[in-house]
Amino acid sequence: MENIREKQEQQLKHEAVTINIDGKDYQVPKGMSVLEAARLHHIDVPSICYLKDINEIGSCRLCVVEVEGARNLQPSCVYPVREGLKVATNTPRVRRARKTAVSLLLSNHHRECTTCLRNLNCELQNLADTLLVRDIPFTGEMYDQGFHVNNPAIQRDYNKCIKCRRCEAICNKIQECYVYSALNRGLDTVIAPAFKKDLIEVSCIMCGQCVIACPTASLTEKESIGDVWDALSAPDKHVMVQTAPSIQVTLGDDFGMPVGTFVGGKMVAALKQLGFHRVFATDVTADLTIIEEGSELVERILHEPEKLPLLSSCCPGWVKFAEHFYPEFLPNLSSCKSPMEMFGSLSKSWYAQKYGINPDKIINVAIMPCTAKKYEAARPEMGTGEYQNVDFVLTTRELARMIRSVGINFAQLDDMEYDEPFDQHSGAGVIFGATGGVLEAAVRTAHYFITGEEMKVPDYNDARGQRGLKYGRVTLGEKTITIAIAHGTGNAKKALDMHKKGEKTFDYMEVMACPGGCVGGGGQPILGGRDHKAISLDYRHNRADALYNIDRGSKIRQSHQNPRIQQIYNEFLGKPLSEAAKKYLHTTYIPRGEYPYLHTRE
Repeated sequence: MENIREKQEQQLKHEAVTINIDGKDYQVPKGMSVLEAARLHHIDVPSICYLKDINEIGSCRLCVVEVEGARNLQPSCVYPVREGLKVATNTPRVRRARKTAVSLLLSNHHRECTTCLRNLNCELQNLADTLLVRDIPFTGEMYDQGFHVNNPAIQRDYNKCIKCRRCEAICNKIQECYVYSALNRGLDTVIAPAFKKDLIEVSCIMCGQCVIACPTASLTEKESIGDVWDALSAPDKHVMVQTAPSIQVTLGDDFGMPVGTFVGGKMVAALKQLGFHRVFATDVTADLTIIEEGSELVERILHEPEKLPLLSSCCPGWVKFAEHFYPEFLPNLSSCKSPMEMFGSLSKSWYAQKYGINPDKIINVAIMPCTAKKYEAARPEMGTGEYQNVDFVLTTRELARMIRSVGINFAQLDDMEYDEPFDQHSGAGVIFGATGGVLEAAVRTAHYFITGEEMKVPDYNDARGQRGLKYGRVTLGEKTITIAIAHGTGNAKKALDMHKKGEKTFDYMEVMACPGGCVGGGGQPILGGRDHKAISLDYRHNRADALYNIDRGSKIRQSHQNPRIQQIYNEFLGKPLSEAAKKYLHTTYIPRGEYPYLHTRE
């Protein structure tokens, strides 16, 4: 896949201007900002409010430079290049201005760095160190702006907000949920939901993209590490852990490994060293999801075409987006629970019966790439009426903190295998973690269900890549269906609106709330900190490619060929869409337009 730098180099060949930065001439694409031109040539100009193509507002003033002929310093993120432009990025005046800007941000910032969740991975903290801010000459008033945590997923500390508006830009321009905006004026300004309500009281989908975008700890996941340690310390509990497909190529990011490094075996070893009684792969129930959702797709294609399109349902952020903004499409959502919830349901039913364990003693912990999974676990619809399927959800970041807290040298761990019976999985279950992976996996199985033959080439390239909205056609026997793939709920909105108008329709659509899919989830490692440059999709490319490499190297690449899935049906469920399957693996949804509040177990 092309990365952003390759695209810039191609653009440079077609149309370029020559500018001078710090006494050296460079060719850069016409129309580029001075900030991007500098970074293209490895000149580090600091910024904190800037997100490329998302939040280019020049408000933080950290990226200021001297431009020849200009009286005042100019914010480089919004200053376009032109032929012959001369720029200085490192003068006494520039250094003083940047240092002053950081000092002002810190003047009324609640500086609790040693106990902060983003300590050592905070953009503001690292900028202060980089710019040699050793004292703060300003004495701003330490207002207590409040701390909101009345939801299962995301906590908001307004005292650490620096008004960069990156959360607002991500939520409005990419996700199109419009949760955040500027309230009040002057020093009283806060970036918050309307009337400063908690996120649970508005149309927040809990995707956590605002958490990824936040440069400080003003937005973080609601941490569950203490609860998990308590469970592991309980002598009468059987504590199991499941790991989502994408974690095996993202956890290494938090330990300094190259982005996309496969660490599945080390992850299993670390979890066993932490004390979990059983370590299982959610990839197995990803395969199970494909069997159930693929069966739904086949049923609608062959017998109930009036119920098309079928919309995927494994992403809780997307499901909540549909509940808020497109309740008319809820009958089109697959009734399948997510792989995490299917695992939780089976762990306290089939698994408990098979191994003679009292379900009351089972604690199910899920390691997920997603803050919305914390919200999903709290939904009453995800239980079976008797038990909560998943007891605690940890993000990838939380697992990394647990591993570090006990002194495990992650990079030096020997690989270990998952435990039975949730151990064997197909390559199709792995690619769930990348945008397009669910649909590609479902097509492989739907083709077999309809034709009785395996797809000759299981790779479906139309489903791959980082374009926000993709369309294609798939032939399944004598039937040809139109498919759509969207990642980022703003793209899902475009697809649904066009479908409603009849402008561009589809029969089956996969939606992932987060850009890139689960590899870009709101609970994944934050690649900010010292490298405080613009967030791009490049790192998501690398993570997705790593998942596809695992799939290509798998002996089993179709979900229906997984022997563990066959075992589960033979021993417990009977067949896809059976009464037992519907009881344990399927769920319902709630229109939330008028009533956005989440009814949870909390």
